[in-house]
Amino acid sequence: MNYELIQTASVIHYPYLWAREAGRGETEGRKERPVAVGARMPRPDGDLVLFFPITTKQPEASRFAVEVPAIEKRRAGLDADRRLWIIFDEFNTDIVGNSFYLEPEAPTGRFSKAFFLPLLREFIRRRKSATEVSRFR
Repeated sequence: MNYELIQTASVIHYPYLWAREAGRGETEGRKERPVAVGARMPRPDGDLVLFFPITTKQPEASRFAVEVPAIEKRRAGLDADRRLWIIFDEFNTDIVGNSFYLEPEAPTGRFSKAFFLPLLREFIRRRKSATEVSRFR
């Protein structure tokens, strides 16, 4: 496989580092979890990618998070029997090809454009209030 399959709306496994963990000085994600690829932006030293975590823990009402519908869970290769949320008020960034964490593995699936792109547009609108955790050095 190669890194070209890591595209907007695809779902991969990644050792996501939560903002609260980074705030305590942690540098490594505690486990690999599914993440949604928010955007991939070309750069000379490697493409910058934004990752949004997918979690089974229901987020607080104040968070910018969206529950994943059953059909979208199936499209993304996720467990359709579990409640899942995509968190959009925090994200990790990493560099394709220069990452200690990204593997050139095939995505488990991808969200539909009809579901994911409106959420991505809303993230862009709220971007200044989101918390970024950079995973590259």
